[in-house]
Amino acid sequence: MYIDVTALSHIGRKKDKNEDSFGVFDDREPGLRLFRQGMLMAVADGLGGHVGGDIASKLAVSMLKDILKDDPPPEEDIDSEREDTFYRDTIKRAMERANDSIFQTNRDLIKNKRPMGTTLCTVLIRPHYAYVGNVGDSRGYLFRNGQFTAQTEDHSWVDEQVKQGLMSREEANKDSRKNLVTRCIGTHESIEVDLYRWRIEPDDQLLVCTDGLINMVDNTEIASVLNQNATTREKVHQLIDLANKNGGKDNITAILAWLNPNPKTLKTLRMREWMRKQEEKIKKIFLVSGFGLLCFFMGYLVRYFSAR
Repeated sequence: MYIDVTALSHIGRKKDKNEDSFGVFDDREPGLRLFRQGMLMAVADGLGGHVGGDIASKLAVSMLKDILKDDPPPEEDIDSEREDTFYRDTIKRAMERANDSIFQTNRDLIKNKRPMGTTLCTVLIRPHYAYVGNVGDSRGYLFRNGQFTAQTEDHSWVDEQVKQGLMSREEANKDSRKNLVTRCIGTHESIEVDLYRWRIEPDDQLLVCTDGLINMVDNTEIASVLNQNATTREKVHQLIDLANKNGGKDNITAILAWLNPNPKTLKTLRMREWMRKQEEKIKKIFLVSGFGLLCFFMGYLVRYFSAR
């Protein structure tokens, strides 16, 4: 199984620091035994206005890496019901461990201040399924044949209002309380993890991102970017740029995985990407050279007319 993946985080245009964290882990990393094939992706968005939001998001992601040191299921259980149960439980257990660790830190160190907490969205990719765990308002998407076929549900106050019919989606998107989460990692002794299993196919794209992207770039715009003939690197940079262009009010983090792409197509796209970068370098060289020549010519004219 081959996965072309790109992860990127940006502070945005309004924040003083980046409280997002992310992780991409697979069996090429020493000591991680959980996978024979596959990958784990995770994004975490530390709660703003709380103590140590950036610390909470980093802790949550690091706890996920620790659980990957566990033994995988027996070889004969691959694609079986036992494997399905194993990976669902793995996601749930990892996120509960992260919650326990951060909650204990809050109890021991934070005391009377607002406890640190974080959202956490994880996607565990296997050859036939993606196992997804979500707490908070970061989001996971499955993109196939030009459209989203699945996505996680947000745990936010405005989403609860929409589900109860008390607010429209348009009103929710404009409401000042849309960043208020109803579930997060670390602030309570126990958590409820939403678990999903998505059937995946070659050429699928999996996107995991924080609300700094979602709140600035709507699903239509995101789908338009993912539908382009481009590498994951180019698409992720476009998404980050769009979020900043639309205001960049929060930290922005995105991980995009392209599953089993056609090797020839990927090679062609990477070559085009490389050529575009070379063109940009050449343009910069000409721009700098042209500016230098202009300065030289202006200086020459000044000296010429001064001497007359």
